[in-house]
Amino acid sequence: MTPLLNNEIFQRIAGPLLVGVLLVCGWEAFCAAKDLPPYIFPAPSDIWQSFTAHAGSLFAALASTLRVTLIAFVAATIVGIALAVLFTSSRVLEISLFPYAVLMQVTPIAAISPLIIILVKETQTALVLCAALVALFPIISNTTLGLRSVDRGLVNLFRANGASRWQTLVRLKIPAALPHVFGGLRISIGLALIGAVVGEFVAGTGGRSAGLAYQILLAGFELDIPLMFAALMMITFTGVLLFMLMVGLSRLVLGDWHESETAPAG
Repeated sequence: MTPLLNNEIFQRIAGPLLVGVLLVCGWEAFCAAKDLPPYIFPAPSDIWQSFTAHAGSLFAALASTLRVTLIAFVAATIVGIALAVLFTSSRVLEISLFPYAVLMQVTPIAAISPLIIILVKETQTALVLCAALVALFPIISNTTLGLRSVDRGLVNLFRANGASRWQTLVRLKIPAALPHVFGGLRISIGLALIGAVVGEFVAGTGGRSAGLAYQILLAGFELDIPLMFAALMMITFTGVLLFMLMVGLSRLVLGDWHESETAPAG
């Protein structure tokens, strides 16, 4: 095998890129072979033309959706980690409150978002709340698991040396729980995007603060299917980029010391 093919970065980029090119070429060939009109099932070339024609409005909508997503993700991260620390500090609190965290996870956001939008008068705040509720549970669950998975021997060693509960938490439990925390963050950031889009669908807000969901609704009303696909593709690629951002952040924080990032693949 040549040195280029042995390069890990090349393998990580070339493999997915090749699969993507093959999928797009197959999609284009299928539409051409079946002579499908764009208003039934657009080819990639039709979607690209619509994307370039509406790039300004699409990127403005993406900025609105992304703003809601990131605010909700930060809020869910702060609240989720704080609740996980609270749960692991008191068994009574965990038993009393954890079922309500599960309740938020199993309740469909599409079912409760209309109620949230009615109760919260400010639309952007309602959208952030919808997205944060969806993103919260993976952070609570993974962080709680990480804090409870700390080696008991090390905890006893800290106690034997007179460390306070705060010192044990900051210097031992939180660093040891970081791989689990980042596992939750990787799931949570995608869910925050989904929650933001679902909230926008329910709210149906237009105007300058409209997000990508409104672009999809508008394209559907006008039967502009290529534009609908273009907005949908932007949501998909944004989700992938946000996930890769969290993977990169995890490697930046854990790459020098934790085996989950330092161990060779395979």
